[in-house]
Parts: sequence; C-alpha cells; structure tokens
Amino acid sequence: MYQKDAAGVLDKILGHVAFFCKDHRLPALTSIVVGKGRGTPGADIPVNPKIMDRAREQVYAYDWYNVFPPAPAELAASFAKNA
Repeated sequence: MYQKDAAGVLDKILGHVAFFCKDHRLPALTSIVVGKGRGTPGADIPVNPKIMDRAREQVYAYDWYNVFPPAPAELAASFAKNA
C-alpha cells in the first residue's frame, strides 16, 4: 500500500485471512501487515500484541509453498464462523 491512504481499507479482507489461518492452524499471516506509524496490525486484526514478535517469526519460518490458496467461499466461511 506504499504511499496510499490504506487505513481502514483492508481490515475486513485481512480479517478473512486471519480467521482462515486460525481455523487451519496456520501462522497468523496478518501479523506481518502493520500500520506505518505504530508497526503493529490494526485493532480489528486478531493477533495478540503480547506475542506479536513470535507470531511474525512463525510466519517467516513457515513453508507457505505447501499451502493451497483458499477459495473465496472458504475465506468467507472462516470469517462468518469467527466474526
């Protein structure tokens, strides 16, 4: 989102990704999407701030090439289940 006004634009989309990761026991991929000024995910992103560094490192260490991208319906189902 370089040089774009992105605050509040991605929260719903990232929520779908966050809940999908949670439901499928994947690292919290949304932990690496942070606000420029604060360096942390937005308030609506379900990542515990006390384990932020560990969550980020788990994302970097995970073999994402073995994860098949979810279909929109799968993302929506995870969001509906958890939101």
